[in-house]
Amino acid sequence: MAFARRSASETKARDLGLALARLAEGDGTPSAIGVDRLKAVNPRLTPQAVGLMIRKERAIVEETLSERGLVLADYSDQGPGRGMEFAIDAAS
Repeated sequence: MAFARRSASETKARDLGLALARLAEGDGTPSAIGVDRLKAVNPRLTPQAVGLMIRKERAIVEETLSERGLVLADYSDQGPGRGMEFAIDAAS
């Protein structure tokens, strides 16, 4: 398999997917993960970056989760200062 170049946003989207997968695997599924926990796992995943990755690169995040047998069941963003939350579940 040839090496494929990725943009910075694609790399960060993959990082987001891997962080979600690690947290969900540690908690067990179904799992609810807040943006504060993501930032603790990977400081590059700020709330602004997470929101951008979900809006622009959601397919990469979902693909990364599916490689680990997981699925993004739900994503909610209550707006600035109120937080974001991801619901991760096992793929059926």
